[in-house]
Amino acid sequence: MPAGLLALLIALPLWAQDSLLTFKSLKPEVALELTQAALASCRAEGFQVTVAVVDRMGITQVVLRDRYAGPHTLDTAQRKAWTSVSFRTDTLSLAEDTGPDSPQSGARFIENALMIGGGIPIIASGSIVGGIGVSGGPSGTADHACAQAGINAVTEKLELGMDN
Repeated sequence: MPAGLLALLIALPLWAQDSLLTFKSLKPEVALELTQAALASCRAEGFQVTVAVVDRMGITQVVLRDRYAGPHTLDTAQRKAWTSVSFRTDTLSLAEDTGPDSPQSGARFIENALMIGGGIPIIASGSIVGGIGVSGGPSGTADHACAQAGINAVTEKLELGMDN
C-alpha cells in the first residue's frame, strides 16, 4: 500500500469527526416532568395555564394545558418557548430589550417571535437543550416564575447530563 494512501486512511476518521457536530437533547420524560412542575407551580398560585417545552431546534416536545386555560394559551406558550430558544434568552428580558424605542424593536416583527415574559431557555452543561413557555398567568412575570419553577424541578437531572 502506498504511503500516501495509508496516511489518508489514517486521517480520514479524524477529518470526519471535524465535520460532524454532537449535541445533547432533552429526554421526553424530563420534558414532561418539567412541564408538569411548571403547571403545578402555576396551579398553586391559582393560575390556569398552558406549558410548552420545545427542543433545542424549537420543535415542540410537550404541551400541557390546564382545563380552564384559554384557547390562545396553546399557541402563546409554544411561541414563548420557541422564542427563548431562537433568541437564546428569556422572553421577559426580550420584552424589555425590544421595546418600541429600542434599536432591537424590529425583532418583534420576526414571524413566531413573541416578546412576552414566560419563555426561558433550558440549559444543561452550558448548552441550550430546549425551551419552556408558560401562558395564562396574570402577567409575563407570573408566567416566567412558573417556567423557572419547572426548570428548578429538573435542575439536578440537567446538571447530571439527563442520565437519570
